[in-house]
Amino acid sequence: MTFDPASFVFSQPSEATAIRASTVLPARRENVEIRTEDGHVLVGELAVPESGDITATLITLHPLPTHGGFMDSHVYRKASYRLPALAGVAVLRFNTRGTSSPRGTSEGRFEEGIGERLDVEAAVRFAAGRNLPNRWLVGWSFGTELALMYGATEPVASKVEGAVLLSPPLHRATDVHLKEWAAAGKPLKVLVPEHDDYLQPAAAAERFSLVPQADVVGVDGAKHLWVGEKYAARVLNEIVDEVTERGAGPDGLPQEWNGPVATAAP
Repeated sequence: MTFDPASFVFSQPSEATAIRASTVLPARRENVEIRTEDGHVLVGELAVPESGDITATLITLHPLPTHGGFMDSHVYRKASYRLPALAGVAVLRFNTRGTSSPRGTSEGRFEEGIGERLDVEAAVRFAAGRNLPNRWLVGWSFGTELALMYGATEPVASKVEGAVLLSPPLHRATDVHLKEWAAAGKPLKVLVPEHDDYLQPAAAAERFSLVPQADVVGVDGAKHLWVGEKYAARVLNEIVDEVTERGAGPDGLPQEWNGPVATAAP
């Protein structure tokens, strides 16, 4: 059965609630379908602020589906739970071709990052068609490869402001793609875990030196999957700092919420 985000049950606690991994804050959430130019239907979810202006839009590209990556990978799930309420940020999550999650399964099959070009283009086209403002690609692991390979050239480049990369392995993305980002001049924020399995901060700084505008940030103690609330919160703060004018604030995003909350299933 396809998960329906409208099924979250909100209640009003008598006092401020600590924001934990399963805490869901208010937003307008809807299941969406994204159609690619080669005829596949990709399943996803769009979460936007319940009220007020949208400060930025995240178009999220998930980790490798053959190794458990999907639209519900935990950093993206927490982004959709929190950022519409805490920062006015819209979050578009979707399964690339052939990928399954509780939301459902996207049509097609995994194509090693090649056919997924059409998935990236379709998601960006969907966000632009919804008039979602200040659009940014956010890639994690395999998703960084898609952002790097397809984000700095048309038809995507003119529809996004830049990209935030989490744990880039730089396996499929090459120096050619980095030079395309350099030529595009669009912002590139690169978060690299100290203990990453594939590319650690010093090596990342060297590789991304081809992109003068790239901001490479090493994160002490973190690993490739950003496990732990400390590291997930750090990622969300860094994203909000990069994509919004106001940023996350000197102390980061709030860690408590005084308003209606729901709890997601584990």
